[in-house]
Amino acid sequence: MKTETISKKNGHSLKAFNVEDIGDDHLFTGLETPMKPNAFEMSNTEKKERISILFSEIMDVLGLDLNDDSLQGTPDRVAKMYVEEIFSGLDPKNKPKVALFDNKYQYNQMLVEKNITFYSNCEHHFVPIIGKAHIAYKSSGKVIGLSKLNRIVQYYAKRPQVQERLTNQIANELKTVLNTENVAVIIDAKHLCVSSRGIKDDTSTTVTTYYGGEFNTASKIAELQNYINN
Repeated sequence: MKTETISKKNGHSLKAFNVEDIGDDHLFTGLETPMKPNAFEMSNTEKKERISILFSEIMDVLGLDLNDDSLQGTPDRVAKMYVEEIFSGLDPKNKPKVALFDNKYQYNQMLVEKNITFYSNCEHHFVPIIGKAHIAYKSSGKVIGLSKLNRIVQYYAKRPQVQERLTNQIANELKTVLNTENVAVIIDAKHLCVSSRGIKDDTSTTVTTYYGGEFNTASKIAELQNYINN
């Protein structure tokens, strides 16, 4: 059975995991989404054409009749969906452009936007992750348009993901954009790779959190949780 080393320190591997274990246990190998150096040499049109051909082969191997009226257009539809929709967050050209505004209201308490619905896909099985993100920040002198918070969540969600990475990527983007450590991200999501296959547990959800700066205290965490739960 193939194994891969996923963590090293001073040239020595800390632990080697079976490739299947990485997927089944939802481990991830780093903060950045794993991308090839030449990931953007191919145009989106070329990518869609290539994906359509390859997906046709998958359907053919599964024994599906591609001459059927209902299935003929499926490879093209899947290719378009992959490139333009559910994996569009892989392309940095789709990163939301964010404008900051002076905090003229002098509002110096936490701002919370909760229940941001997102759809992502598990990078281990390419099946959906469906959840809600809750975001909070405290202004360092600038504020961001509320819709941009949603767009940042959607951008990082629209790629093959692991929930822990998604949480940290959103948090790091907010810290960079807002120029503050005072951000918090909470994600509560359902993984169809858990509910529809494998253990087939349809009731569990996964919660991941990031508390930075002033949010990383018991009192602020409790205050934030109170806002989210009410």
